[in-house]
Amino acid sequence: MQIERMRIDKWLWAARFFKTRSLATQAVEGGRVKVNGERAKPSKEIGVGDRLVIHITELEWQITVLGLSMQRGPAPVARQLYEEAVESQAARSGAIEARKWVRDPAADLHGRPTKRDRRQIHRFNT
Repeated sequence: MQIERMRIDKWLWAARFFKTRSLATQAVEGGRVKVNGERAKPSKEIGVGDRLVIHITELEWQITVLGLSMQRGPAPVARQLYEEAVESQAARSGAIEARKWVRDPAADLHGRPTKRDRRQIHRFNT
């Protein structure tokens, strides 16, 4: 049985972009997923050949749908459901590499503030 069209939230879940269908639904409702350049609702039906732009945190995927699956499978099988644009891969790997070199602002914080830290916070806030 070949599937012609399916809901975008279900496809995003099956293609392993989101861990749960509810997370996929929230992403589509929040405007982080575009179908053929336009915002979509979670019930939007997609088919083979549709172009999607997916924003997850600061990363962006530009993909073309190659297949549809009603169930979530292993990652290698899910990877066959779409094809990512070359420039999208380059931009994403560049963003990941740049993030490796940025220091986390909270790296020096360990647990609750000390009495000295609280005094400094209080002086800063007043």
